[in-house]
Amino acid sequence: MSATADAGGFRRAFGVPEFRALWTAVAIMRAGNQLGRVALAVLAYERTGSAAVTALVYALTLLPALIGGPLLGGLADRYPRRRLIVACGLARAVLIALVAVPSIPLPVLCALLFASQLLESPAVSAQMAMTPDILPKDAYQAGIAIQHLTSQIVTLAGFAAGGVLVAAVGTTGSLLINAATFVAAALIAFRGVRFRPATGTRDSGGRAGRDGPAAGLRLLVGDRRLRSLLALAMLAGFQVVPEALASPYAAGLGQGTAVVGLLMASIPVGNVLGVFLLTRFVPTSARLRWLGPLACAASLPLLASAFLPGVATSLALWALIGLLGAYQVTANAEFVRITPTERRGQVLGIASSALVAAQGLGMLAGGLLAERMGMTGALAVAGIAGTVAGVPAALGWHRARTHPADDRAADAADGRSAGTADAGLREEAPRGRR
Repeated sequence: MSATADAGGFRRAFGVPEFRALWTAVAIMRAGNQLGRVALAVLAYERTGSAAVTALVYALTLLPALIGGPLLGGLADRYPRRRLIVACGLARAVLIALVAVPSIPLPVLCALLFASQLLESPAVSAQMAMTPDILPKDAYQAGIAIQHLTSQIVTLAGFAAGGVLVAAVGTTGSLLINAATFVAAALIAFRGVRFRPATGTRDSGGRAGRDGPAAGLRLLVGDRRLRSLLALAMLAGFQVVPEALASPYAAGLGQGTAVVGLLMASIPVGNVLGVFLLTRFVPTSARLRWLGPLACAASLPLLASAFLPGVATSLALWALIGLLGAYQVTANAEFVRITPTERRGQVLGIASSALVAAQGLGMLAGGLLAERMGMTGALAVAGIAGTVAGVPAALGWHRARTHPADDRAADAADGRSAGTADAGLREEAPRGRR
């Protein structure tokens, strides 16, 4: 496949009405989420004056993914995925509308917020699992890139515009807007995405199977391709360390808060550029070959930035981390593509939680290392460790790609149907239905 052919994937993806509807719904929901996070941070600090409580409330917008992924991701296999996206969107709208009630007790607010964020996991799993069924094979990688680019851009714009909007309409008004975005997203998905029945396994009575997270975990651990791709993705735990150290790093450069913001923005800006360039101009086959080398290289700028080379060079190095980290989009797309459709929601839920945990632990470890070794020492360790950890993951992915027969034999030993195994292994096999 040529680079020019891959470049047309953006047009082909947007040419599918169902994808446009799903993309619009997800973008609106993401924008509302970012606005809600800003509003909740302001509300918590206004109510308590406590930085610790503010941090706790903000963490409640992120931490439920650790629980929701493994426990609720499988709902995207047991129930029709469009129906799940709509139901979760409407339920979250109600919960956030209740959070917006003035003078609501803080413990109740936290419980409602936790429940709302918990429902994000099955909705995201359903959206990711549905994408290969909506897009043709030659537009699938581009579609995933579009979703990732949109997420990054909306996140950056949401934090920038969120403060202005909260100041204009207040925290209550902002949270009500957040609730309205969930309703709008649910309606767009309902009207624009066609109904598909549940894809999960069936019992003897024809009812959807009730296998727990252990079944998805067995599939993930037992498939070398999936294991390798997840290992490559979890290297993000090293690549996010700079975000936790941006403030002391700026101080080390003799700079203030303005540079802190620039440093934190440089990684996602580099990532947006990297995803665009990689998806637009590099063929899918080449991107898959370069997954391992890019994953290893993405941690090297951490080591270089530990020498405090100056503001401009540091910004360029941190942007390079994001640019090289664009491999994550290809890894994610391939992970979804080769996961059997009847297990996608379950496996994606587990993988998403593992990725969130890796990033959280990476930030925590970076902070602890900075306390003991200094900020530059922590960056150097993260750079070296990320590169070293990437080598076995890259080799595992190379072996999985060049020796697919091993996984085919494992599929047969596990008793999977030949059709399901072949659909996940052969690149030429179509994925899903148009």
